[in-house]
Amino acid sequence: MKKILCLTLLLLTLVSLTACGNKNELQDGYYTAQAASFNYGWKEYITIMVKGGSIVSVEYNAENPSGFIKSWDNAYMQTMLHSNGTYPNEYTRNYAGQLLEKQQGGTSIDAITGATSSCSSFQKLAAAVLEQARQGDSSIVFVDTSH
Repeated sequence: MKKILCLTLLLLTLVSLTACGNKNELQDGYYTAQAASFNYGWKEYITIMVKGGSIVSVEYNAENPSGFIKSWDNAYMQTMLHSNGTYPNEYTRNYAGQLLEKQQGGTSIDAITGATSSCSSFQKLAAAVLEQARQGDSSIVFVDTSH
């Protein structure tokens, strides 16, 4: 009987220590991953907010060297919409929404036709920002998003 009690206590101790040290849990805070360089004049980034161990907001966009946001560029939107069938304000919201809904990045993010290279960049940035959130490291991480 003593052996069973000791084994039970040991097992409960191990389970509680394992639960406290879960390295896959996201730490509360704001985290940003940014492309290491400009691609076609734009540098993409993702910023997430984690609260209670879950992602509660996601911003995905790109900026040019002057800081102008890609999804605000109406001329770019018109050109891309007519040639690709989508535009930055549409696909950035879609990819951000998928990350928020699924709470994971990588291949769980479905590409939108006409924005597949942005999906590839998003997947790389999402993986990096999620790793930052697991570590609780709020410094900006720079990611090689070249295709």
